[in-house]
Amino acid sequence: MSPFAIPLIVLGYLLGSIPTAYLAGRWLKGLDLRRHGTGTVSGSMVWEHVARWAIVPVGVFDLAKAGFPAWLGLQMGLGLAVSTVAGLAAVAGHNWPIFFGFTGGRGLSPFLGLLLVVFPWGFPWMLALLAAGWLLGDSAPWALAALITLPLFAHFVGGPAIVAPAAAAMLLLTLAKRLEANGRPLPVADPERKRVILRRLFLDRDIASHSEWIRRRPNDPTSRQSEMG
Repeated sequence: MSPFAIPLIVLGYLLGSIPTAYLAGRWLKGLDLRRHGTGTVSGSMVWEHVARWAIVPVGVFDLAKAGFPAWLGLQMGLGLAVSTVAGLAAVAGHNWPIFFGFTGGRGLSPFLGLLLVVFPWGFPWMLALLAAGWLLGDSAPWALAALITLPLFAHFVGGPAIVAPAAAAMLLLTLAKRLEANGRPLPVADPERKRVILRRLFLDRDIASHSEWIRRRPNDPTSRQSEMG
């Protein structure tokens, strides 16, 4: 393996760790996105709680977090596998940023940036399914569907073999982050504990209502209930 592989992967993680959405919330509205909506430091919460126009610069930067190290790896001749791992490291940094107490987002935007480099056809595939979920009012299960079907789509259009393990890794990162939920405690007693775990894994939230969840504010009852576990 090239001696430049590990530094590139570390670079990917560090780039991913830049909390773009949090900075937008602080600079534009003076708010902490971790205490609003889903509690994720993500472009979707910038859209809901900061400014809709801000999703453009935040989204472009989040795409570049994984896209740039993957592109750089290819330019350096490190191969598709190392370049893909560097992009996935950026996803991990976005989800668990070292600069921000490991409190981050869900990694979909960086993963889309990675796809633009290693499998460009995967970008519109993922984006179309996410858009369908958004139009239907809940993109969380559609994100899982996009990741699960991505290897099949890549096989159908003759995409690189690296797409299947990359999608599997991204699916694991997504489920792990949903379950960990930036350290939000789970209810102590069953059966509510089991219900919340299942909601997190499949719906990316703790309560039944999607609209109430994404619009939560620090003083809302659902926020207090979630914090109390």
